[in-house]
Amino acid sequence: MSHSGRETVIAILLLAAVVLACKNSQNTNSARSDNSNTNASSSSKPDADDVIHSATGVEREKPAAGKANVQGKVFFNEKLVADIDVKLCEKFSRFVGGCGGETFTTKTDANGEYLIKNVPPGIYEGLTARVFNTPYYVFATSGIVGSAKYELEADRTFFAPNTNLFKSDLKLITPKAGAKIGGSNIEVKWDPYPDAAYYKFSIHADSSTDAKTEYDYINKRVDGTSYRLEKPLSPGSYTCQVVAYNGNDVKLSESADDIKFTVTGEK
Repeated sequence: MSHSGRETVIAILLLAAVVLACKNSQNTNSARSDNSNTNASSSSKPDADDVIHSATGVEREKPAAGKANVQGKVFFNEKLVADIDVKLCEKFSRFVGGCGGETFTTKTDANGEYLIKNVPPGIYEGLTARVFNTPYYVFATSGIVGSAKYELEADRTFFAPNTNLFKSDLKLITPKAGAKIGGSNIEVKWDPYPDAAYYKFSIHADSSTDAKTEYDYINKRVDGTSYRLEKPLSPGSYTCQVVAYNGNDVKLSESADDIKFTVTGEK
């Protein structure tokens, strides 16, 4: 083959590669007709203004003209879960009323996926998933931030971060709620949780008393189901909470966050 012939072949191959790349790019946010489990990346993180922008994915359905769709998945213990209530909120307050303003709701399907259709574009302050049949919800951004804002664009699907549910049914055995105990030789003990690989416990001081936070006991990792404090606690009021994780560091459950006990100062 002549030198000019080789150049012609190379030019054709390069052109074909560019056309194919453009085609694949255009299909990234296009409607799909199959029932595959393809969905968004779970790596979306908030920007400096706490706004989460859409991840990439393949649309299940095209939004109506001028509207936006929201698409995502819900997991528990790294398994997709069906029939979970999902709610998109125009406004959200963690302290007063929770979800507010215009609200859109849906449920996850048999594959653990959800689709909220034809939402007015704009900034939304809450995206939550209900923890099975309990009154509790978790944020879609659990594991990233507590809550964030979501920017929805007209004529596009917003691919939400994967939501990992966790329960609130881990049972703390000691210290018991309302207990009055000496400051030394305190044991934190809890029931084993299914599929848990390790736990973390935290003991927080009530600043309205003389209690003092011991930072060694904040998010203290324990591979078993009990831990005896090596340092005494100062007299005062404290709360204790334990959290269970699986082997891939996914949160499974936590104990109640209002278990208070009092250290009397006695040995």
